[in-house]
Amino acid sequence: MNMTERRGVSIVLPEFASTQRQAIDELLVLQEAVLPEPAALKTTDLIVGVKSAAVSFVDFIMMTGQYQHMASPPYVPGLEFSGEVLWVGSDVKALTLGDRVMSDFMTVGPRSKGDYQQSGAWSSFAVAPESGLRRVPDDFDYDEAASFQANCETAFFAMVKRANVQRGERVLITGASGASGVAMVQIGKVLGAEVIVTGRSQRKLDAVLEAGADHAIVLSEPESGDLVAALREETRRITDKKGVDVVIDTVGGEVGYAAMRTLKFEGRMVIVGWASNVSASGGRDTFEPDRLPTNIMQMKCLQVLGSPMVIYSMANPDWRTHQISQVLAWASEGLLRPHVSHAYPVAEYRTAARAKFSGDVVGSCVLNF
Repeated sequence: MNMTERRGVSIVLPEFASTQRQAIDELLVLQEAVLPEPAALKTTDLIVGVKSAAVSFVDFIMMTGQYQHMASPPYVPGLEFSGEVLWVGSDVKALTLGDRVMSDFMTVGPRSKGDYQQSGAWSSFAVAPESGLRRVPDDFDYDEAASFQANCETAFFAMVKRANVQRGERVLITGASGASGVAMVQIGKVLGAEVIVTGRSQRKLDAVLEAGADHAIVLSEPESGDLVAALREETRRITDKKGVDVVIDTVGGEVGYAAMRTLKFEGRMVIVGWASNVSASGGRDTFEPDRLPTNIMQMKCLQVLGSPMVIYSMANPDWRTHQISQVLAWASEGLLRPHVSHAYPVAEYRTAARAKFSGDVVGSCVLNF
């Protein structure tokens, strides 16, 4: 087929939703997409035929206007894609036709800023500058490549830059069955830590144990206050009453509070996210901030650290260069590999979004084009 005759599809969000459910069930639309016209592109641009695109919880937050920055509707959602180079601008140096590539979410797509913010991953075709693409690790498939960079960078920043995890330390990770959580488990093992994970589902935690976690604690739905006691009791059993050195919290709320109580004296708590505190309705005023107990921080001499990977990386590009280099090196050594539990053809995009939103997914969920 001639390139000018190629057709595909894009998933478009026409306007911000009042709820995440509304975005998924009603607003997202599947439209025909045509191959971008090369004559209208920059000489440093490439056209990628997308093979796989990540479905991320951040996508849903963006759809209701709750994220710190996002594209203006109508736009194509999707933070990361992987695929095959279809066209190369005359000034592109390192990539060529047919190369397998994955996108840099900070350069291309709705989480980026600048000329490529509208090039979301949920489309058959994407335009990206050469600086916004990287080669796919040799033994990765397209689904793994589309799930790699944002999740592994988030995990690396939290575990290495913020927590400074050391060999032999005990690390407790809340919400560890998510894509970044699985990456944190793998990085924890690379660093020589003993990794404890928490979650609501035994099925999902079993998969995290297979990914390398040493212990899993299933959190039921106890009466108010019981969660703290239950998590402390199980953690004390696992650690011989010593507590953990580090907590990596992706959940917030009651779970984050309970996890803080498991820390030993001079422990470190790294806050990565607030999954339990972001309302499914729209607008930034729906966010319910945590109220962490300063008395516990004081009496235990704790360090409580934020982990804003994207913000820090934008302000410190040299650090990000190191960060990317290290996660790619670990991937090439087989030490870091995304876990993809759900993959759907693009026509089933609502089913894919519902699976991710409802928490059925372990690790990553992707759309295939």
